Amino acid sequence: MGYGKRIYEEACAELARRKTRAEQTAEMGLQNFYRQCPRAREIREEMAVNSARAAKTVISGGDVRRELEKLKATGLALKAEFSALLSQNGFTEREITPQYICEKCRDTGFQDGRMCSCLKALQRQMAYEKLCMDVPLSESTFDSFSLEYYKEDERTYPQMSNILRVCKEYAGKFRADSSNLFFKGGTGLGKTHLSLAIANAAVQKGYGVIYGSAQTFAVALEKERFDRTDLDGTGDTNSQLIACDLLILDDLGMEFPSAYVNAALYNVIDTRMLAKRPTIISTNLTLKELEKRYGERFVSRITGNYGMLEFIGSDIRRQKRMQRKNKKQL
Repeated sequence: MGYGKRIYEEACAELARRKTRAEQTAEMGLQNFYRQCPRAREIREEMAVNSARAAKTVISGGDVRRELEKLKATGLALKAEFSALLSQNGFTEREITPQYICEKCRDTGFQDGRMCSCLKALQRQMAYEKLCMDVPLSESTFDSFSLEYYKEDERTYPQMSNILRVCKEYAGKFRADSSNLFFKGGTGLGKTHLSLAIANAAVQKGYGVIYGSAQTFAVALEKERFDRTDLDGTGDTNSQLIACDLLILDDLGMEFPSAYVNAALYNVIDTRMLAKRPTIISTNLTLKELEKRYGERFVSRITGNYGMLEFIGSDIRRQKRMQRKNKKQL
């Protein structure tokens, strides 16, 4: 899952904190029990010695079965005495045993050498929260996308209805090797809303999503071009843009023009295409304007490898402002 190195490390650190808290709490409970009942500590020490004897018996050979049966009986008797003392002194097993949030991996994040579902879920949660810090992800859903703003003419409504249908189907079937989408059209027509609705669905499925405007990425790329202080690579924007499961590049063409940024964006788009990692690009520019800005090869890559969706209609933001203004006047 392409959540990035930073998300993975933060999730592992959180699991480590959970594990430490559970074990420290249990140890505190156990020490309280020992202070109240010194015999309990003695029993635990005897149980440890008994287990060690069992291990030595297996190694030494001889009449192993008989000796192991004696040691097993001793161990069961000690365990029963310990449990009885626990109850008599008002303690429970839960109070002296680590209560891990994930019992499968005991909050280590791995089970039988494989990543546990708890670590996957935690990465998904952190990725979602990080995305929500920058964009209103919870508000940008397919249910909140209204077609009422497109009913101005006979051409706009069916066009936008079809785009909504295509985006819903794309989100519903989204996979790590899904196709690319290219949203073009004027401002305020729903391009960002629908791209975030797709992002929402992808994150819920457990995929790592990176969303941002071309301007945001351009600033980061330019900064890291000259800033080599981040030696561990956790802030390497270029690597994260290439490696994530789904990249959403919003407002292409609105970034400050730079030959370096143009080349870097082309490299990201081209590398992701060759690796069959899906990308969604939105822009207010026409294809001719994009060609003038980035060159024929850049536009050829997009037109030949992206599903083109043209957004039409009147600026929804302007329509909403007019509606609010009219309500105030009433």
